[in-house]
Amino acid sequence: MAKYPVPGGVKTRLARVVGAAAAAELSAAFVGDLAERLQELGCSVAWAFWPPDAPFERLVPGAPCVAQQGEDLGARLTAAVAWAFDRSQRPLAILGADVPHVPAAGLREAEAALAGGAEVVLGPAHDGGYYLVALRAPQPGLFAGVAWGGADVLAATLARARAAGLRVHLLPPTFDVDAPADLTALRRLLADGVVTLPRTAAVLARFERAGVA
Repeated sequence: MAKYPVPGGVKTRLARVVGAAAAAELSAAFVGDLAERLQELGCSVAWAFWPPDAPFERLVPGAPCVAQQGEDLGARLTAAVAWAFDRSQRPLAILGADVPHVPAAGLREAEAALAGGAEVVLGPAHDGGYYLVALRAPQPGLFAGVAWGGADVLAATLARARAAGLRVHLLPPTFDVDAPADLTALRRLLADGVVTLPRTAAVLARFERAGVA
């Protein structure tokens, strides 16, 4: 799930610090790096993008792309999941493009959990949401009526899953890159060699030279 990186339309919290154009550049780097990482990990990747009229295919040439549909994120997630399962009945993991550093071990753990009987896998984010949701089958009830963007997204989703009797597996938590503090954490991962994100690293180096974030 990704937004097309147009200035003013992505990373608005970061944009207040680094500027709208720089935030869009960083968002584009995230998409490019994540696409490359997932391919290297052997994942079959498709992109659900917003807004629907964006030329997102230019960012990921050759990858399957579909416009997100729906009035809120819950409806868009439901539509994207239905589209993906129409294409393939294999288990599905949904990621946001603001987690280019998603741990490879977490992806493997999600796959193993679904194979082992879990019906829903969630990767908690430090802000109260989640950076990953993996499913063995469509579960539209998970995404309905959630107050998206708040600190209770994970809790609300867990409550819906448990009320439906679904077996849930939780991954180790990590962070979405939404605020300047998240850039600091991302720089630390890059400096420590935990993850390699060449496009993102280049953009962050330019930020440093310019004295921003």
